[in-house]
Amino acid sequence: MTRTTHDRDLLWELIEDIKFAMFTTRHSNGHLHSRPMTTQNSELDEQSSLWFFVSRRSEIVTDIATQPQVNIAYADPGDDSYVSVSGDAAVVENPAKKEQLWSKATEAWFPGGINDPDLALLEVRITHANYWDVKDSKLVQLYKMAKAAVTGQPPTELGEHGEVRMK
Repeated sequence: MTRTTHDRDLLWELIEDIKFAMFTTRHSNGHLHSRPMTTQNSELDEQSSLWFFVSRRSEIVTDIATQPQVNIAYADPGDDSYVSVSGDAAVVENPAKKEQLWSKATEAWFPGGINDPDLALLEVRITHANYWDVKDSKLVQLYKMAKAAVTGQPPTELGEHGEVRMK
């Protein structure tokens, strides 16, 4: 297994069960704008892309037209797993991919169905990601933090932090 394949598999393992992410773009005024989005993938493809459905009239489409670099933040506090994904976004015209990713839940946002003229397919090609993943139980984490408070030494070994690169 190549490093890129291993990194892609690790990244997907961390985010696959997190249905909502905060999708951040840079607005034309320079401000960062974040909004909740649903990742449509059931796995990462060979291009290490994440896929989203958006309205063609949305700020996201306007923002990425001038600044395609985006961030997608995933958080699962219950599992103490956090991932920050950076990549390049683009609206993609791919009817077969739309069909593959379409679900009944998507229809709530796009009542015109898969052929809704407002439905845009957004691809984010991942460039890199950072993750923080804690395997210890909450009790062990509390013990390590209490020990740090008593000793005056910052807690160590509170989980795994890493970076994966796709390009």
